[in-house]
Amino acid sequence: MSNLAGLSGLTAPHGPNPEVDEPAHQMAANEKQIFDYLIKPDDIYDENGVYWADLPLLQQVRFVTAGDSKEAKKELSSIGRMMKKDPLSPVGWYFRNAVIPGAGLGLEGYVLFSIGNVKPLFQAAFKSCWGKNSKICNITWIYAVDYLEICGIIVGQILVGVLGDWLGRRWGLIQDAVIMFLGLVMLVASWGTTLNGWVICYAWSLFFYGIGVGGEYPMTATSGMENAVGSGKVSTKEDRLHRGRKVTTAFLMQGWGQFFNQVILIILLLVFHHGSGNPPYSEVAVQWTYRISFAIPAVGTLWLVYYRAYKMKAASKQLVAAKQKQKVTGYDTQSLKLTLTYFGPRLIATAGGWFANDVFFYGNKLFQAEFIGVIDPNNKSVTTNWLYNLINVGVSLVGYYLASFLIDNKLYGRKRMQMIGFLLDFILFVVPAFHYDYYVSTKGVTAFQAMYFLSSFFNQFGPNAVTFLVAAEVYPTPIRATAHGFSAACGKLGALLAAVMYNYITTKQKFHVVPWFGLGGMLVTLLFLPDTTGLDLKEQERRWQYLRAGRDSEYHGIAVHPKHLSLWERMRGVGKHYDPELDYKQKIEEMRADWEASQARKAAEKGGQYEHDDEDDSVWSSDVSTYFVKTSRSPVIAAKERYPNGSDSSPEGELSEKH
Repeated sequence: MSNLAGLSGLTAPHGPNPEVDEPAHQMAANEKQIFDYLIKPDDIYDENGVYWADLPLLQQVRFVTAGDSKEAKKELSSIGRMMKKDPLSPVGWYFRNAVIPGAGLGLEGYVLFSIGNVKPLFQAAFKSCWGKNSKICNITWIYAVDYLEICGIIVGQILVGVLGDWLGRRWGLIQDAVIMFLGLVMLVASWGTTLNGWVICYAWSLFFYGIGVGGEYPMTATSGMENAVGSGKVSTKEDRLHRGRKVTTAFLMQGWGQFFNQVILIILLLVFHHGSGNPPYSEVAVQWTYRISFAIPAVGTLWLVYYRAYKMKAASKQLVAAKQKQKVTGYDTQSLKLTLTYFGPRLIATAGGWFANDVFFYGNKLFQAEFIGVIDPNNKSVTTNWLYNLINVGVSLVGYYLASFLIDNKLYGRKRMQMIGFLLDFILFVVPAFHYDYYVSTKGVTAFQAMYFLSSFFNQFGPNAVTFLVAAEVYPTPIRATAHGFSAACGKLGALLAAVMYNYITTKQKFHVVPWFGLGGMLVTLLFLPDTTGLDLKEQERRWQYLRAGRDSEYHGIAVHPKHLSLWERMRGVGKHYDPELDYKQKIEEMRADWEASQARKAAEKGGQYEHDDEDDSVWSSDVSTYFVKTSRSPVIAAKERYPNGSDSSPEGELSEKH
């Protein structure tokens, strides 16, 4: 590997076309050490330079376990140091890294969960309008409340997904917050001269609000993921080890939104209903309860507009850099075509998996009404349902956090987590389906309750968390928001299917229909979803450069390692070009091309001809520069530019935070 005489024909897709005859040069020990450090980081390569997924199974387990233990000790030590300086500093860290990035999802989780919560309250207080046997309100508009909400979300997911790739992540984040704020104002102020007019106004307000909610999905996922990568040329350990955690800790704010919504609704009903949560409910108390419950997140959403407009100015940086590299302005239609050509089956996995998951997500509610009817047959209080909701959300939050904790573990990871979640949800639905009468009796109701809570847990500790992450992660930067928005929209089609279907079949029939979506989701995941656990985004973007250049067969890196390909891609032979030795040499030549470009850029800067400030030259240590000077094919590299960092010293002190 140290003999670089054969490097001549290998170069980056954007690099020069070198001459075939390159002077043979034996790497010095310090040069070899630096290149190994840059190209083979120790969190994914062992001491012999072997990629972790190429190790025998037992060695993989030891390698991953040792690496995770080391990282855990490092993080615990960091938390300890933070607490010594300030006991509350870990709370501040969590707020900055999870609460603020996930604030939009937390607010929309609050509001959307509230829609389902206030509906039984409306039915109890406005029986002549909201009930199934409505006398004064059009039943079509009552059903349309659910349908229009989902349709608005689908519109937002597709529209903002495209706009996010076209105009940038920051613009998408800002307009989402603005739309959600205006939608909440509409919900708080919705009214009509008749009850039916109020229902119509309420339904269209939900549609408008849903557009902003839909845009939150692709924007939060892509911006959170890309902000974890860093702007340098070299991938970071943070990206490889914690990218999934960073995205899912933002996503789980949706669970906290649901939790706080349930708590606030219970408190508001007690306040406005004279300290009681039991019927009969006055129309005035219900109106105050629901309007104040929507006014509270409106304040938080207005703050979100400010924060995104003034504090997230770099949210589009990775997208801008990707477009500049390909000399693209506006929407990258070529990337869309190439994505459909090379990654079409991945869309089946991300869109199909999300579709199946949302049928389950809505199906989870089927358990609750049934077991409450068995436990308390005479119950007419909405607070009983709300309290069970609160317990269920608490169980869901445990699933959210466990998913965040294990989603970056190389031995479990994204794909296995999603498959196991789908399989267990299938089992937890199919068992009561074929013994329905027993489980809805007093003898089996306890087991029925347990399956309800377990199905909620494995939905979060499985497909609900994973679909949100991988729908952005497995696609290239220029088209990432579009692909995520499309996948999320297919998920909401699953929710729409459930909302429509459940109106026309019995509860027992629902239990016979829903489980098969879990089995289907598991099979789609098995066949078409690649496992990107531990694979950094920069390596995926590197492969993408080869695909765009029409040189996919010349890419030999770990992005086409069988571990990181779907079963379908492996059967199609996508991984046949994986070659660690060739990839090592190829990366050095790509680094050479970047280094020579940096020298030309420095010369242009001196002449005032270079205007871009998004390039990072700090990776070029003196030993790397020395090697490239010795083996340079370019006669224009001046001797005075041999050490671009201005030092002849060893680079050992320069390695501190680059990896």
